[in-house]
Amino acid sequence: MSESKLTDVTTTDAWERLDELAESADVDLRAAFAEDADRASSLTFDAADLRVDLSKNLVDKDVLSALLDLARTTGVEERRDAMFAGEKINVTENRSVLHTALRRPKGAQPPLVVDGQDVDKDVHEVLDRIYAFADKVRSGEWTGVTGRPIETVVNIGIGGSDLGPVMVYEALKPLRHERLTARFISNIDPTDAAEKLGDLDPETTLVVVASKTFTTLETITNARVARTWLLDGLRERGAIGEGQDAEAVAKHFVAVSTALDKVEEFGIDPKNAFGFWDWVGGRYSVDSAIGTVLAVVLGPRVFSEFLAGFRAMDEHFLSAPLESNVPVLMGLINVWDSNFLGAETHAVLPYDQHLHRFPAYLQQLTMESNGKSVMWDGREVSDETGEIFWGEPGTNGQHAFYQLIHQGTRLVPCDFIAFATPSYDVKDGDQDVHELFLANFFAQTKALAFGKTADEVRAEGIDESIVPARTFPGNQPTTSIMAPKLTPSVLGQLIALYEHIVFVEGTIWGIDSFDQWGVELGKKLAKDLAPAIAGDEAAIKAQDSSTRSLIEYYRANRAR
Repeated sequence: MSESKLTDVTTTDAWERLDELAESADVDLRAAFAEDADRASSLTFDAADLRVDLSKNLVDKDVLSALLDLARTTGVEERRDAMFAGEKINVTENRSVLHTALRRPKGAQPPLVVDGQDVDKDVHEVLDRIYAFADKVRSGEWTGVTGRPIETVVNIGIGGSDLGPVMVYEALKPLRHERLTARFISNIDPTDAAEKLGDLDPETTLVVVASKTFTTLETITNARVARTWLLDGLRERGAIGEGQDAEAVAKHFVAVSTALDKVEEFGIDPKNAFGFWDWVGGRYSVDSAIGTVLAVVLGPRVFSEFLAGFRAMDEHFLSAPLESNVPVLMGLINVWDSNFLGAETHAVLPYDQHLHRFPAYLQQLTMESNGKSVMWDGREVSDETGEIFWGEPGTNGQHAFYQLIHQGTRLVPCDFIAFATPSYDVKDGDQDVHELFLANFFAQTKALAFGKTADEVRAEGIDESIVPARTFPGNQPTTSIMAPKLTPSVLGQLIALYEHIVFVEGTIWGIDSFDQWGVELGKKLAKDLAPAIAGDEAAIKAQDSSTRSLIEYYRANRAR
């Protein structure tokens, strides 16, 4: 797709039309449902296994028509096709954006060839190696240095190398191998490694170090800490003797990296390094070799089903007309809420405890992707970009922040996610607890949409002085997403859904959703500050007064 096609979206007729609609239109959800008996059915769509109800959003036919014009004006379909074809749409890094290639089935036709490289072949060669390794660990063929089978897999990574795997592990934990559990270390705060490793048996622990370049400060520091913990623990037990360090590391560490020289230097056998490519951004990488810990603990079959779920949503995004294309419609509605209705945040509220890390995962996906203030041609954006994503599982959130959403002064669009069949069937006497749980899911979107009028409050005999406090304005936009059950495939579908929503928004705003230069400056400064923190007087004096004062406070108060 040619860069010359980039147009400042705020100068288009479609944007101007939406501006006019935002000023004049006042979508009232009570009235909209009363006047249109088909509103729910006409605004509910299926995408793979997901049922998505958009009817409680603040849109009408005119708004949707203008939003679809906006998608066509900004070339959403053309840019989507360019991404899937491997064109270098990540312009600031001159890279293709091919996370979607990670879930193409073996033998897909036509084959995907980019810059002369057979991408399908590369992806499935790595997958086959990961699955073979996972089978060895799961069967007990792969053992630690003392011959005992692995029981705990510790994933060391940060950002996308942590948030994705830990979210998926928590979501699919009931499917794990009965002998295997996973732990995740990401924070360079020494507390994280100390507490995650402290009660483990080094003889039965396997460590996966996930760093594409094998230079990520936090990951490599934690990997060295884990290596020291492992070797010290094995020596204390008499499990290894002099000269056996290399053998122990080779049996207890594997890598997810393409820097084979650095992997070998660390002590990991390069044969046990699983690579991925520069066209996979970290926040889009859970379905790459970054998911090695998942393939081991959950199994190749589960991981394959997970990938198939991604692919099912990819196919919907590729083939469904814009009018019924769920990622497109959700992305457009998010733009409407953010740019025309003034919403500043977006809540994701999964009614399934296994998805308790899903909002955190989406925070990186959405905000690292679309937290940009320049368009991909270098010009400053002309309107707001990037939504602030947050959330917690229901019903916990109902007893925390829902008050603001129901009766506060801010507009907070919400995505509610639930499943018809629970992971565990539990009864409280005759009460099906899952049905009680889902009653809250259904009730919240109903209450947010329709509220409670002052007259309805008065009809309950409430004292007039507190009628205003008991009134709910309603008209708070929500999207409801349901599926039969939280399966590996459905989880893949959910992740891909939000990946494509992010893509649609980025295309509308004309920004490069696939670079992340904003994370680099702080990382570089942290390295540069190390001498000052260690006490180098010249380095301390070179700092600004605030930073210098904080470092001096730290040095004066550090207990050693």
